[in-house]
Amino acid sequence: MIRFIHDIHESCRAAGRPSVSLEFFPTKTPEGETNLLEKTIPALMALKPDYCSVTYGAGGSTRDKTIGIVDRIQREHGLTTMMHLTCVNSTKAELASVLAEAKARGVKNILALRGDPPAGASEWTATEGGFMYSSQLVALLKEMGGFCIGTAGFPEGHIAQKGGKVADWGFLCDKIAAGADFVITQLFFDNEDFFRFQEFLTKRGVKVPIMPGILPVSSAKQTKKFTEMCGAKLPAPFLKRLDEIGDDDVAATQFGIEYATEQCRGLLKAGVTGLHFYTLNKAAATTAIVRNLGLAV
Repeated sequence: MIRFIHDIHESCRAAGRPSVSLEFFPTKTPEGETNLLEKTIPALMALKPDYCSVTYGAGGSTRDKTIGIVDRIQREHGLTTMMHLTCVNSTKAELASVLAEAKARGVKNILALRGDPPAGASEWTATEGGFMYSSQLVALLKEMGGFCIGTAGFPEGHIAQKGGKVADWGFLCDKIAAGADFVITQLFFDNEDFFRFQEFLTKRGVKVPIMPGILPVSSAKQTKKFTEMCGAKLPAPFLKRLDEIGDDDVAATQFGIEYATEQCRGLLKAGVTGLHFYTLNKAAATTAIVRNLGLAV
């Protein structure tokens, strides 16, 4: 049964266990999509995840693919799936149209994002007739009704926020006030960054669930590229180990499993209500971590 994610979070809380969620991205080729839907997701379904999400390409470039994959996961695997949606290159009317289509196809959960500037643009600019802030997209979702609304949080601050991380956290409070039901964070590798972020929100009266986003490392080069793009820092011991591993992706994957397992243990010990895994459309690492944590049902 496809459920609202806020109901899933409540059920997990009542059962005294953290939620486990997974993130996928639309593939570039039909072969990749077949592999995702017929191999990766079935393998991860063995963990009995609570829900998953599918990303939305820059400028809505994967809109049709995103909706299609969300639809197929829900129909073929019965797994509640959240669709990412950005404000990039879209008017309010166009966003409302996308949401109407999503609702017609049984989508109940949306991750509302501003989105990054489209390729070739260095600065964010709102589309005429569109939104400047993701809080406006949250408000549209609330106005339309029928959706559970997630939003993104950045423990180290958004890379484009020139006012610093505290200012960025304040804008997150605006998104929550506009109607967001829960927060999923950007990836991070130092739990202290998450704890400071969480403490700020708690002091501001935020009560919605905050799900830490976990990236299992599988490549030193790829990890450095990701963190450069999103502004996440690599702790010195972590970076030292990546440099030692170099181009050995097998060793990087094993290190990633070990590091993420310990990172998650620390987060769970501190009482987080769930874990959100950036799978990179692969099953092995996330499966190993969830099993290491004893969270596989």
